[in-house]
Amino acid sequence: MANLRTEAPVLESGDRMTRPEFHRRYLLRPDLKAELVEGVVYVASPVRYEYHDKQAAFVRGWLFAYAARHRDVELGNDATLILDNDNEVQPDAFLFLRNDPTSPKPNPNGLLVGAPQLVVEVAGSSMSRDLGDKLRAYRRNGALEYIVWRVEDGAIDWLRLVDGEYERLAPGPDGIVESETFPGLRLDVAAMLALDAAAVLATLG
Repeated sequence: MANLRTEAPVLESGDRMTRPEFHRRYLLRPDLKAELVEGVVYVASPVRYEYHDKQAAFVRGWLFAYAARHRDVELGNDATLILDNDNEVQPDAFLFLRNDPTSPKPNPNGLLVGAPQLVVEVAGSSMSRDLGDKLRAYRRNGALEYIVWRVEDGAIDWLRLVDGEYERLAPGPDGIVESETFPGLRLDVAAMLALDAAAVLATLG
C-alpha cells in the first residue's frame, strides 16, 4: 500500500486556495487538522498541553457549565465552521443561540455554516493569526463576541462587535467581564488565568 502522504493531496501552511478546494483536500487528509483563514491554509502544529490544551479545557468547562443552565444555548468546540468563501475554521470553543435566525445552521454534510454569536480562541503560537486575519474574518461574518486568551502574555481579551468593529469589554471593579449577548455568562479573568476552576464557575449566572 502506498504511503498516505504520497497519495493524498498536498495541504500545507501558506497555501492559498478557494474554500471548496481546501474543503476537498481536507476531507482527503484525516491525518491533519487545518483551517482556511482569509484564503490561506494553516496546518496545526502539535498541541502543547501547558500552552494551549489545558487552557482550552478550562474554557470549554466554563462554557459547558453555562450552557447546561440555559437550554436555548448550543455549545461547540473544534467543529468546522464555514464562514464565507475564504474561511473554514475550527475555533477552540463557541456558543450560539438555538432558535436565533442569525445562528449558524448545519449544511447537508453536518458542517455549520455561519458565525456563532460567541467564539473563543486560545492563542499560543497562533496569536498573530487569532488577532489578525481570523479576527477580521469573525468580525466580517458577524460574530458578536470574540474572546482570545493570549497564553504567553497572561491576558484574556473579550471583544464585542459594535457598529462593525470590535471593542474591548473591560472588567468591572470586581475583575469580572459579562457577556452582552448571553445573560449570566460572566468571567473572573484573574481566576481563569490562574486556572482556578471553582472561582471561575462561581461567577456564572
